[in-house]
Formats: sequence, structure tokens, C-alpha cells
Amino acid sequence: MKIMTLPCDGIGPEIMAATLEVVEAANRRFNLDITFQEEQSGFTSLRTHGITLREEVLDRARTEFDGVILGTQSHMDYPPVAEGGRNVSAGFRIGLDLYANVRPARSRSFIPNKAPGMDLVIMREATEGFYPDRNMYKGVGEMMPDPDMALSVRKITRHGSMRICREAFKLAMQRKKKLAAIHKANSFLMTDGLFLECFRDVAKDFPEVETEELIVDAFAALLVRKPETYDVVVATNFYGDILSDLASELSGSLGLAGSINANAETGLCCAQAQHGSAPDIAGQNVANPTSLILSAAMMLTWLGQRRGNQELMEAGRTISDAVDAVINDPAKRTRDLGGTVNCDVFGKHVADEVTNMAIAA
Repeated sequence: MKIMTLPCDGIGPEIMAATLEVVEAANRRFNLDITFQEEQSGFTSLRTHGITLREEVLDRARTEFDGVILGTQSHMDYPPVAEGGRNVSAGFRIGLDLYANVRPARSRSFIPNKAPGMDLVIMREATEGFYPDRNMYKGVGEMMPDPDMALSVRKITRHGSMRICREAFKLAMQRKKKLAAIHKANSFLMTDGLFLECFRDVAKDFPEVETEELIVDAFAALLVRKPETYDVVVATNFYGDILSDLASELSGSLGLAGSINANAETGLCCAQAQHGSAPDIAGQNVANPTSLILSAAMMLTWLGQRRGNQELMEAGRTISDAVDAVINDPAKRTRDLGGTVNCDVFGKHVADEVTNMAIAA
């Protein structure tokens, strides 16, 4: 199995190195036969090739690799698209049609949090919505007709809504059979109205799943008030982006949240940390690599489930358990969690746990 790695910007190279040490430990323990190949992206690619993400990298990811581990990007600091500043994350999501952004948020009793009992997954559509760099065939969906007016176009399609809702229902069937659809159809009558229409259509195929429809602002309040109530949540791109960050921070830290972008039909999957590139601490070896480590674990589990490969699934679960075992020990935590451990040492601790911990029957 071949995995493409792209360290990208800011703390990306540091958390990528720690993540790969952990995945290599799982690779050895479970005889996964994974090989890794690094590609340039972000500012490194811009300096070398004049663009932050080359089309040939996407082509190779699509045809030659089983998965991708993508580091953090400083895309707000990139030059304009016309000068090579392509959004790397969006490039992968659109270029590989990775429409399902899967973002769990789980509170841990041994980490201070504001949402005791939270254990949910947000299924976010990732290829359309309010994001102007991915909702037009050519050009972008944002424009300024004059210096004092800015307009943005939102795109919601039946195709995009149906497939993310279907994946959310499938996930709900694997969990507690509860699914909440988030919308603002009281204001966005046509766009969110179409999304809800699709949600209801798909629901007919999953009568066992208990469904709920919640207005986005009300759900944000309920997520704070009673987070333990929710299990699987499905949302369009913009809502899902904001709500998943909120949920992860409530559960303890955005730095503890894994994330994958996947396409159930093609089998392509990309692991990506939920957080940004943190340029203020880049190169200092103090970043917390947990989010990218857990994202890589999610990717292995997802690939294993799709292929019926027990070793991949076990590897993913073991990495996740190893992370919990390490952060349960205050002496092994990174600075953002109140500890003193550096990024590379944290990776070594998790890799050691993967190698040595007992596997639950």
C-alpha cells in the first residue's frame, strides 16, 4: 500500500514527522506493507515550481496511491491564485472529489473539557457550499462589481447533498442510529431547502435511524448546553466547518481532533489535521501532533473498512488507543495540554505505545 505525504507549511513538517513515526510503528506491528512517498506542496512547492499544488501531484494521488496524509497549510499567506497560490486543501478535496469531511469530537475524562460526555461525528460536505474557490466550473463564486460591493455565490446541488447524507446515514447505522441535519432553511429557502429535501429522501432508505432537523444557530447553542445528546451530524460545507471546530474545542482542544476527507465511491482518502499551520511556533518542535496522528489512524481504519482488511482497522484503533494512553499521562503531554514534551518526543511516546500495548480481544 502506498501513501503520499505532503508536509506543507508551518508546523506541518514537524507534526508529519511525528505522525509517520507512529504509522511506521503500526506498519511494523501489523505487517501492513505501507510505503511512503513525500511530495512538495505549499510554500516549498511555490519556491520550486511556482505553484503551491501542481496538477501532476493530484493526478499521481488519484492513480498511484492508496491514501494521502496532508500537512497544514498557510493558505492565507499565499499569493493570489494567478500567481501560484492555490489552496492546497481545496485542491485535494475538489481535485480528488473528496466530498465527505469526517470530523469526530470526543471528550476525554482525563483532559479538561467543556462538554462532558460528548462523542459525536460531524459529516461535512466539502466540495461546494459557500466556498468560492470550489463552487464554479471556471472562475470563483466571489466578485466585486465595484469597490464598495462584494458578492458571494453559494452552490448546493442535489448530487452533493444526496451523497453526503447517504454517507451520514451509513455512519449512523454503525453508531447509535441517531442523525441530526443542520440547516438554515428558514432563511435560505432554496439552498438549505434542497439540502433538507435530499436528507428526507435518503432517510426513507434508513428507517432504523432516528432523525432530527435543527437550525444551525440553535444547534450551536444546544451543542454547548447538551453535547452528549448528539451522535452523527450532517451539514453543508460552511456550517460543518464552523460547528466541527466548535465541537472539537468544547471536547478539550482543536489539537485533539482528527479528520479525513474521503470519497466512498472511488475509495480515495486523505488524512488532514483539523487545525491550521501555527506559523508562530513553526520550527520550535513544540507543536502537538495529535490531530494529524489521529487523522492518519482514521484513514487506516477507513481504508480497512472499505477493503475488509482487519489489520488496517486494528492498526487504526491501536493508534487511537495509544494516543489516549499517552495523553492520559500528564508527564507525556505537549505544552498546549499543560505538559513539557516536545513534538518529536510525543510522537516517540505514541509509537512506543503502538508497539508495546496489548490489543483488546
